[in-house]
Amino acid sequence: MKVVVITGNLNRPSKTRAVADYVVDRARASGDEAISWDLVQLHPHLGAAIWPANAAEIVKAALDDVATCDVLIVGSPVYKASYTGLLKHLFDLLDMRALKGRYVIPFATGKSPPHGPLVEASMRALFDFFDAQVSDNFIFALDEDFDEAGLSANLRALVDKELDTARRAVSP
Repeated sequence: MKVVVITGNLNRPSKTRAVADYVVDRARASGDEAISWDLVQLHPHLGAAIWPANAAEIVKAALDDVATCDVLIVGSPVYKASYTGLLKHLFDLLDMRALKGRYVIPFATGKSPPHGPLVEASMRALFDFFDAQVSDNFIFALDEDFDEAGLSANLRALVDKELDTARRAVSP
């Protein structure tokens, strides 16, 4: 199974990136191919791309990974009750058929519980547009879901459960 993680964080260290790193580690430990991209890697090339054909090679590589994955995991810190605008721009460059039927696990990190349903709705709308198979569960991680070691036991359990569900969903 090819797992691709895209995160909309603009800084490192990042709680969003910490979740992504955990996903990649867990996927690889299960024998899956796992690739992670974040906006730190893609910026400023992503912002300069108007059309996929004119995008920098690094942006094309990220788009290709997204289009060829079995499972796509997309996370973002919450900005103004939604995911980051540059993350949206990445998906604007993707062919509208690229995610058809692909399993997508959306997640976000934030500081305020009321933001969770708002960012969930916007992420679901994005992936519904692409006709993706979106996980029934949305992971919204707050500051208290992290500790000195990284992800809390509860957050690790949620992520593990979603990966197991994704594995069952894409297995023949």
